[in-house]
Amino acid sequence: MHTTRRNLLQGMSLGASSVLLAPFMNRLKAENAGSSNPRRFVFVMEGNGFNPAQAQPSTIPRLKSAQSRNDVSQLQDMKLENHSLSEAMQPLNEFKNRLTVIQGLSSRICGGGHSNNFGALGVYSSKAGAFGETIDMALAKQLPSIFPQVGLGISDKAEHSIIYNTSAIAKGKKVPTQCQPHLAYQQLFGSVAEGAAVDEFHAKTNLLDFMADDVKRLQGRLNSREKEKLGDYLGAFEAMRKRQSRLLQNEDALKSNRPVPTDKFTSAIETDRLEAQFDIGAAALISGLTNVLTIASGCGDPFFSIKFTGLDINFGKHSIGHGGSYNGMTSEQMSTKIRKFHFALMANLARTLRSVPEGEGTMLDNTLIIYLSDAAESHHSRCWEWPVVLLGDLGGRLDTRGRFLCYPRYGISGHRTMANLYTSLLHAAGDRRERFGLADPKLDHLDQNGPLSELSI
Repeated sequence: MHTTRRNLLQGMSLGASSVLLAPFMNRLKAENAGSSNPRRFVFVMEGNGFNPAQAQPSTIPRLKSAQSRNDVSQLQDMKLENHSLSEAMQPLNEFKNRLTVIQGLSSRICGGGHSNNFGALGVYSSKAGAFGETIDMALAKQLPSIFPQVGLGISDKAEHSIIYNTSAIAKGKKVPTQCQPHLAYQQLFGSVAEGAAVDEFHAKTNLLDFMADDVKRLQGRLNSREKEKLGDYLGAFEAMRKRQSRLLQNEDALKSNRPVPTDKFTSAIETDRLEAQFDIGAAALISGLTNVLTIASGCGDPFFSIKFTGLDINFGKHSIGHGGSYNGMTSEQMSTKIRKFHFALMANLARTLRSVPEGEGTMLDNTLIIYLSDAAESHHSRCWEWPVVLLGDLGGRLDTRGRFLCYPRYGISGHRTMANLYTSLLHAAGDRRERFGLADPKLDHLDQNGPLSELSI
């Protein structure tokens, strides 16, 4: 028997932080009473490119040029129910009526290469670092929660803890990706964990209390300019303390939905760690810790040389991208096997959300899962095409149920970009801006503003 989020919220009691938390709790109660469906976004990013052939339904011929690029001259808009998904996408078959496969979007402004890093979600060149906000963080600002965004993933090195590879809140302000499941668990569920994890949570809370009070006392001894600087410093501590308090007030929901730590949380096998990260991400969404989840698998330069030994592929994805073979498997076979594993994890996440009642439906009804690569269409991408798979319609805010969309090739009338897709996501979240990211100067003859009209309700 599943406990609904509405019942969980109604059963929560507010303590010393009632003034702080009352608006937050009232909003969640209203949302889960059905007056306004919540909205959630999950970005699943895989490194080393997404070959358009692996996204193309097997029963729809792919029109391509001599350079293997999209050669579609008019928009293709077809119902997926009449077609078969690709071999790589077979794990998503049961969700075919909730899927939209999008081909033909470009983002040449990103530059291409092994990875577009922050540009993949930001629509800009990130060769010099994070140039601006990324779409996940823009959505997080629109959909506030205890953790604005949760970034989880795996790197090419098992020992990596936190890396900065995909998300940014503003120019030069990178957002971390937690690569260790056991540490992500402690950070998100430490307040209701057992043993050392909960001890560490309370120790951190006490330390923040002590430091905040100490800094406030110091303010009385500083001049106005020094006070301003110290105020920014204090603000960071107070934000952390508020988060700790909100976690404590969310104790019932956290206890009910926290994942059970297993050996996969500390495994050296990358498939184990990635599966654990999906479990943690699902629990964070169900517990109401966040409305925006980003899971990055071997994304960003130089983290893309990851191996998937758990799939019997002891061969780096960088080498796979260069066409290498291993243990009787071609590069295409290995790439398909790895991508199929990712889509299986994505399908399992969708099943988990579908099992949780919410309003008159389930959590999946109010969630959009976006799958893409950080490297566009190939290992050495040029960003002519950026295949994307969408699962969900965000409570009916997007027309994304059972469709195949392929936009006209780069440069001709009707061509659209990743910026248009991201603008669609922002509109669905309530942010009505007409532009996200940077425009492509070579497409000045086309209107690059606004959402994808085909997805609009």
